[in-house]
Amino acid sequence: MIVPSSTGMAFGLASAIVVGIDATRNRSGGAVAHLRGLLAAIDPVPCGISQVHLWSYDELLQTIKSQPWLIKHPVAASHGSILQQLAWQYFRLPAIAKQLGVEVMFNTSAGSVCPFQPSVTLSQDMLSFESGEMQRFPWFSRDRLRLEVLKRVQLHRLQKTSRVLFLTEYARQVIGQFGSLPKSVVVPHGINQCFFDVSVDRRSWPMTGPIHCLYVSNAALYKHQWHVVAAISQLRSKTGLDLRLRLVGGGEGSAMERLTLAVNEHDPAGNFVEIEQFIPNIAIAKELTQADLFIYASSCENLPVTLLEAMAAGLPIASSNRGPMPEVLGDAATFFDPESPIAIASAVISIVNDQALRERIRMDAQHRARAFTWEHCAKLTWQVLFDTATNTANSNNPSRHQNKGTIS
Repeated sequence: MIVPSSTGMAFGLASAIVVGIDATRNRSGGAVAHLRGLLAAIDPVPCGISQVHLWSYDELLQTIKSQPWLIKHPVAASHGSILQQLAWQYFRLPAIAKQLGVEVMFNTSAGSVCPFQPSVTLSQDMLSFESGEMQRFPWFSRDRLRLEVLKRVQLHRLQKTSRVLFLTEYARQVIGQFGSLPKSVVVPHGINQCFFDVSVDRRSWPMTGPIHCLYVSNAALYKHQWHVVAAISQLRSKTGLDLRLRLVGGGEGSAMERLTLAVNEHDPAGNFVEIEQFIPNIAIAKELTQADLFIYASSCENLPVTLLEAMAAGLPIASSNRGPMPEVLGDAATFFDPESPIAIASAVISIVNDQALRERIRMDAQHRARAFTWEHCAKLTWQVLFDTATNTANSNNPSRHQNKGTIS
């Protein structure tokens, strides 16, 4: 089980530091949610941080609440081509940060090319490092070439940074096999309180009527929605139960094509499969109130946000046995091979048929979810940033930051 814990680092309260955050290319939902949660959780000033400079694009900055200690810098290059973005990140950002007195840079993505030092880098991507998953993309395809380049860029950044933050122990072990990395810390992200509140409003298990299964994720080759469709179809045929499947997240490309073919094959009349396109994160809470069972069939993740949200909502969960899912869930799920419709069907029907198992999973999952708070995430992140800046300053000038206090 992942349990955030104190690193025991010292905060230099007598001479606070200035932190920079590079979020110029934060586009994915997980990266955006992490940044918002980090900045909203706690005031970093008591942690020895006097000022935080945040660089990103206008749309993201507008969603970040203004704070006395936070200075937001819109980056025009973020709306340009990828080459323009990289050039600004590599050449302009370090100079601007130094002019503003930044003492440590927090790279919110391992894909950052900003060479500012000292730095702390957050690793959030796993796909490039999972050899089995990479094989799903043909060599010399656009997607494969992009992932190969991304892996090399990320490894370079992780090896050159002062400290690495991983979201799970699983991610630290897998990525650590690719080369020597600097000292790292596992700092999982948090869950918004609204998802715990869902459990109060969520409908009780239906004695009659349809059983609603929910899977929240965009369609991708490693998400296996088409196998879930086949599994629910099998169960409906064999048991006569009115199982319904709602797939939320949309998607495109070959994965969406496979999903569409599966729906056309197993549910041509549209009796039990419903596909919903991408919806805002705040709307996911409503989806969870209307679900009876949560299915998560991904084979490649770092720390899946939607899985944590389902745990917080108190839903019984049938989950993939790949990646960090066993680490995150422990015994709070029935597990399956995500590429086997038969295994998925078996895991789902176990929950449907066994009330005691269903209730145990539901309660255990919610209990485990309470370990994931934005307060812990923010506290440990500010600790690592402060420690990195002061250690570098002390090595360059031993008389600096001598008066230190410790916060637990």
